[in-house]
Amino acid sequence: MTEPSPEEADSGTRKGVSLGRFVPILILLAGLGLFFLLGWHRYVSFDVLRENRANLLDLVAQYGIVAGLAFMAVYALVAAFSIPGGAILTITAGFLFGPFLGTCYVVVGATLGACALFLAARYAFADLLRAKAGAAIRKMEDGFRENALNYLLVLRLVPLFPFFVVNLVPAFLGVPLRIYFIGTLIGIIPGTFVYALVGNGLGAIFDRGEVPDLGTIFQPQFLAPILGLAVLAVIPVVYKKLKARKEG
Repeated sequence: MTEPSPEEADSGTRKGVSLGRFVPILILLAGLGLFFLLGWHRYVSFDVLRENRANLLDLVAQYGIVAGLAFMAVYALVAAFSIPGGAILTITAGFLFGPFLGTCYVVVGATLGACALFLAARYAFADLLRAKAGAAIRKMEDGFRENALNYLLVLRLVPLFPFFVVNLVPAFLGVPLRIYFIGTLIGIIPGTFVYALVGNGLGAIFDRGEVPDLGTIFQPQFLAPILGLAVLAVIPVVYKKLKARKEG
């Protein structure tokens, strides 16, 4: 009787995946479903913020840093459970805490929540997807991992990809947690600051009976510098590939 090859042994190990590894991701999915089932999504709106802005500002004035930490924890949960409304919450942060503190609270909360979702998805699915991946997918995975920080910065900077999608894709491509954390923390700062600036003037917008434009980030004066940062992030990757091709 011949011993199984390393590939067969590895495949056998993956087939015996414990159901326990799906518990974290199932908890996050259940939390998302419960959010909608209880109707909490109706509270994530500018109308609700307008009606309660005086009370919220009083709470921030009364509790200061504690209010900021509480907001950061809420944002982390929103990011981890992939709850829609992140842009509204970011604008709210600018309104309640100002553009600079608001940006800090959002960036830290969003990064922690994103890392929680990243770890849950990697723990549940990464090995299974890798086992079923073909040669082309594995080649893409190797290329992404080789320049993970640069690619992740581009994905975070360019406001075309949903936040939860960028949270999940690196988990399936074997990106290390440290690189994921750094890329997320740095990459979301520019876009967050733009929305926090909008929030800083939210009182005047409400007084005019208007609502903020969530498409503000696509205005040339904001989008152009963000795209410029994305180009800077990808230049080292292009240089490395051109150099390798020339040497080859």
